[in-house]
Amino acid sequence: MTGSTSPWKRRFPGRKADSGPFEDGPYGVRDDERGSPVAEADVEAASAGTASLEPAAGADLPAPLESPAPAARRRAAVIRDRARDLAKEGARKGGDRARASLAYLADRLIDLAPRIPVRDLATLRRQFPGLGPEQIADKLVTGAANASATVGAGVGAAAMMPVPPAMPTELAAEVTGVAAIELKLIAELHEVYGLRPPGTLKDRSTAYLRSWSGERGIDVMKPASVNAALGGQMKRELRQQIMKRMVRNMPNLMPFMVGAAVGAVMNRRDTKKLAHRIRTDLRAMQVPWDQLTELPKLEQPAEPLPPPLRDALEGPGH
Repeated sequence: MTGSTSPWKRRFPGRKADSGPFEDGPYGVRDDERGSPVAEADVEAASAGTASLEPAAGADLPAPLESPAPAARRRAAVIRDRARDLAKEGARKGGDRARASLAYLADRLIDLAPRIPVRDLATLRRQFPGLGPEQIADKLVTGAANASATVGAGVGAAAMMPVPPAMPTELAAEVTGVAAIELKLIAELHEVYGLRPPGTLKDRSTAYLRSWSGERGIDVMKPASVNAALGGQMKRELRQQIMKRMVRNMPNLMPFMVGAAVGAVMNRRDTKKLAHRIRTDLRAMQVPWDQLTELPKLEQPAEPLPPPLRDALEGPGH
């Protein structure tokens, strides 16, 4: 069949023969086979790391919606605010309870101070014959330090397996016991150095409480330091001293008998430190025994101390 179309051309009727030049592009290929210039520019920009993130022009993409905060976030904010309010309320109630506890201990010491038995100078000289003021004072300090160490060791042993609700009670018992021992020591040191405060039993007890809270000796020549009424300032100083003692005695509550050893050492050290400060002040105001006028015998308390405190005050040197 001369002049007819080849069979393979009839199978693709829509295809025409390529008529474009081959020499326009590199390697003898046409530009339209290599892709459009815009597409090549985009590929080069992407490979260089500078491809634009903007959507293509004319792209029909949905716009982002402005959605409200999730419910979980709102619940978290409510819970956070509530927790903050509860923390503030708990701190306020805890502070109120702490102040109430300190006020109770201060009132208890004020009530116990006149009931502490104190030996006068004549009794001390009979119990320690042949000793001078400094030697008797040393004996008194040693006995008080041993007694306060015993109290600390007893509280530490009781706290071998501490129960959190019982800890404040144990600390209060220790502070009360040690304070009674040290108040007795302060009163008898004033007797030894010839500086008994004037007034009744209640007046002297108030003066000794002020000496204990301030850790200073009483100057009997200054009425302001002796005639100290139980006013707001003195009670505040008493509460501060009680708080300081309770903070220092916290290690006594360590378990496994460690607190017993720590309590004994710390209480002995604190009592000796207090005695050193008191004696330093009293030495500067000391009245020699040969210059002392005969003082009346100290009256004994009408109401005795509770058995635990009474036992703590009995022993060598007491």
